[in-house]
Amino acid sequence: MGRSRFDGQLAELSREMIRMGALCEEAIALSARALTPGDGRAAERVRAVGGEIDRMEREVESLCLKLLLQQQPVARDLRQISAALKMITDMKRIGDQAADIAEITTYLRKGRGGDGKLIHTMAESAIKMVTDSIDAYVKRDTALAGAVIEYDDVVDELFLQVKRSLIALIAEKSDEGEYALDLLMIAKYLERIGDHAVNIAGWVLFSVYGEHIPEGEVGPAEERDGPSER
Repeated sequence: MGRSRFDGQLAELSREMIRMGALCEEAIALSARALTPGDGRAAERVRAVGGEIDRMEREVESLCLKLLLQQQPVARDLRQISAALKMITDMKRIGDQAADIAEITTYLRKGRGGDGKLIHTMAESAIKMVTDSIDAYVKRDTALAGAVIEYDDVVDELFLQVKRSLIALIAEKSDEGEYALDLLMIAKYLERIGDHAVNIAGWVLFSVYGEHIPEGEVGPAEERDGPSER
């Protein structure tokens, strides 16, 4: 296979990763929307999107294996393909956790706590992390990947806020215990989605540098000398 055709398939890989990332974003947004009273179909749509994410995982995996087998990739190509293979596992888990959130919303009774707004803020932050991590991969933008890793602190702090608020709710209104535990589980799934976005960002750094980059040492790709491409 000629180099130009190989480059075309690498470009296709980037496009497929963008599509899969967009589906993950949609799944998170739908799962958050399922918390809104009167939007009972959102949870059903999350399951459909989750099935599409599973299908795309198989397609991207097949494309990656084809690229590895059809031509001996240089080091930079090998890192890009290997990173994609690792990233799709995290993306599939993001879809699974969005589906878990949606399942909880199907039996979540309406509570009187004010934590729904914090949950939606967490969902928006998780979507931002997923979007930016995929953009970083496509653009080979290590600064953006580093920003995703640092932004995880925002999601972690939101989780702590939700947990403190729910503990206070239970202390004040013990009959809200079941509602509070359900919301805490949703918040935990969103925190895990953030962790998967961090994993994706870490594989972006690997795809550029071929090594783990300690926090604080991340910069634009052109500012570092990458490993040999031979």
